[in-house]
Amino acid sequence: MSNIIYRPAEMSDLPEISGLVSSAVLEMEKIGIHQWDELYPTAEDFSEDISVGDQYVGTVEDRIAVIYSLNRSCDDEYKNGSWQYPNEPFAVIHRLCVSPGFQHKGIAAKTVSHIENELQKQGISVIRLDVFTENPYALRLYEKLGFKKTRTVKWRKGDFFLMEKYIG
Repeated sequence: MSNIIYRPAEMSDLPEISGLVSSAVLEMEKIGIHQWDELYPTAEDFSEDISVGDQYVGTVEDRIAVIYSLNRSCDDEYKNGSWQYPNEPFAVIHRLCVSPGFQHKGIAAKTVSHIENELQKQGISVIRLDVFTENPYALRLYEKLGFKKTRTVKWRKGDFFLMEKYIG
């Protein structure tokens, strides 16, 4: 596989991002993961992230293979996250999604590694995220990469683990 080229998303990427997410939702539904739907995430979520500079894409041969949002924004449930590093500078990964045509090739792990490297350059030492408890693929990925569960929270679709990793 070619190298992944990461860059901030542009508004012109929005149709491809929306298509990627729609196809990923269909794939998740086929295997019984009912995490995302027509209410979340929406094109408006991605448009907002693009407009504030929080949305990123990873491309392989000029096709978007992976997307993610990165910022310090989080739902209120994060405020009571039982974080192990509550006073460290942190960033939150949102909506990391690999295009179905690129899944099972290590792209998600490479992307998280890329995010870690970029955050370390910025002096950020902790990454936080939430994972749907009924998504065994995401759970396995984040546990393998060293993320630790800190709390379980309930949102519209069910239980999610808040997870954290110290990256120094």
